[in-house]
Amino acid sequence: MTTTAATDADNSGAHPRFVEALRELGIDEVTPLIRRFPEATRTAAEAAAALGCELSQICKSLIFAADGVPVLVLMDGASRVDVELVRKELGVDKVTRTKAAVVRETTGYAIGGVPPFGHRTRTRVLADRSLLAHDVVWAAAGTPYSVFPMAPEALVAHAGGTLVDVRERTT
Repeated sequence: MTTTAATDADNSGAHPRFVEALRELGIDEVTPLIRRFPEATRTAAEAAAALGCELSQICKSLIFAADGVPVLVLMDGASRVDVELVRKELGVDKVTRTKAAVVRETTGYAIGGVPPFGHRTRTRVLADRSLLAHDVVWAAAGTPYSVFPMAPEALVAHAGGTLVDVRERTT
């Protein structure tokens, strides 16, 4: 797969709302680092293959419903979210996956392109500590074809996330 480096916000391949969020957060120096791919990078595996990085270096942005209220969970691409741990962390009765329409309504982006910040609405954000295992992680830039790199600590801070341990453990 080929990739192109962005030269400015207009041709970065990122969603315009995401580019605006970068500007508002004062981190528009990320814009030239956005990579756009000719084929979709909707899944963590597709993104890792396109970038030539480890699966765990991909940051998945997943929307769940906690007692019906959307919550964003940031998780490394090699791991799965343990909804019971999310439930305990949030102190709610039930945590479930949401439908694509809820993801789009909450974030303003389609599944496979949801970035960790720059959403249409403000949601609570939980970020799994597994993201901190790398110097740089890659996340969606608002489309299923674009990703951007960022230090995980900065990514979590810009997302307004709380570091938690919600990764499913394999036995």
